[in-house]
Amino acid sequence: MSITPAESRVMEALWALGPSSAEQVMAHLASTSSWSPTTIKTLLARLREKGMLRIDRDGRRYIYSALKQREDWISEETGGLLRRLFDGRLPPLLAHFSRSQALSRRDIAEIRTLLDQLESAPAGTTRKRPGKRK
Repeated sequence: MSITPAESRVMEALWALGPSSAEQVMAHLASTSSWSPTTIKTLLARLREKGMLRIDRDGRRYIYSALKQREDWISEETGGLLRRLFDGRLPPLLAHFSRSQALSRRDIAEIRTLLDQLESAPAGTTRKRPGKRK
């Protein structure tokens, strides 16, 4: 299940903090948002409903813990994007970005290095394509 940009900011706070109370999440987000405590608690509740976090009781307060690792979430989101917009294929995505975004020489060098690494990997050791369904 996909999460909203606001929910992803709350998850980023939890990934950075580890298991935390709502107050700790609020303090972490205070410098980058003007959200009220009620808004943050609503976002936490939505994330629980979506299976992104769990809530444990600790005395009189609740502790929120991420159930999904950040890397797993990123893989799901990017795979979904590839499936929806590019038929699960990475080359059309890269072509789109190369036409619509200015790629720096550094960006191009990083892409070239990645491709070289993928080409030189032993057969059967390359990672599965993130856009392909299982």
